[in-house]
Amino acid sequence: MNKTRRISTVGSVAAVLLLAAGCGSSDNGAARNTNSVQPAGAGKALGGAYDTGYGAGGYGAGAAGSGSGSDVGAGSGKAGSAGQLSVRDIASVGSVVTDSAGMALYRFDKDTPQPPKSNCDGDCAAVWPAVPADDATAAAGIDAALIGSVDRTDGSKQLTLGGWPVYRYAKDTKAGEAKGEGVGGTWHALAPDGKKAIDKKQKEAGNTGSGSGMEMGAGMGGMNMKSGAELSVADNEKLGKILVDGQWRTLYRFDKDSAWPMKFGCLGACLDTWKPAAAIDKAKAEGINGKLVGSVKRPDGSEQLTIDCWPVYTFTGDTEPGQANGHNKQGLWFAVTAEGKKVPPTA
Repeated sequence: MNKTRRISTVGSVAAVLLLAAGCGSSDNGAARNTNSVQPAGAGKALGGAYDTGYGAGGYGAGAAGSGSGSDVGAGSGKAGSAGQLSVRDIASVGSVVTDSAGMALYRFDKDTPQPPKSNCDGDCAAVWPAVPADDATAAAGIDAALIGSVDRTDGSKQLTLGGWPVYRYAKDTKAGEAKGEGVGGTWHALAPDGKKAIDKKQKEAGNTGSGSGMEMGAGMGGMNMKSGAELSVADNEKLGKILVDGQWRTLYRFDKDSAWPMKFGCLGACLDTWKPAAAIDKAKAEGINGKLVGSVKRPDGSEQLTIDCWPVYTFTGDTEPGQANGHNKQGLWFAVTAEGKKVPPTA
């Protein structure tokens, strides 16, 4: 029996060593080859509760004990009819469809448009209230033929646009806000054709440049990025060579996250400001060792990009490609070098 236990222990240690060899921080050692990994530590976040399911990562509810109850409660008061849909320009997101009160409307990547189907019920629907289909009309800029409805599991009819079920976000408290954009990597403000408003904004930005396909924002030098690259290195006049995503947005890491064991420090309200970067195809990364590129599964099941096992994010305060306004924010958020390390706060 003791022999059996000894063998079991050795096996467990070996498994841990294999995992440790596959994921870690380049700040503490050589670059490691990493693919998709699961969070360790029994699913606990640093400094607080780790929101499971769609709690924080997917739907935007705050972490346990952080006042998320009031946010969820707010959602129940936002289930009224949309009235006349209109189009409003929101600086960080683009041209967004809003209801008659000017509140941003959203779609969920886990839904389907053909045939229309909502996959947001229960706790999800408390934070992302479904918009009723009755009385919705289209103002200029929205094709009325795109407006429809879908039957929900409770028998009610939910508004659809271009086939996508339509929602509001409980944390949007006034007209012109779009705090739900990018939450969990699965929620996006709606464009007039039912697509993602942010995609259209980024495409338009990409068409304004020359040579490389877009004009870089202030502080960013020319970037030799091939078409279709999802991760690349850019020259920032203040920070040096830093990592950017496929839309030329600066990528950041958070000191309250942990690379190994993998834990998240950015949950709940944090995700309103810092958006998890979606996992990418390593073959579409340029200027960085592919061994540093990986992904991790967030509480909502979405895959977040990791650089040398550190989850990386974009910053909503960067409103133009090439900006790095999030660097050294609160002394906790830092741009990332091509070697996978954080850019020093003094940069």
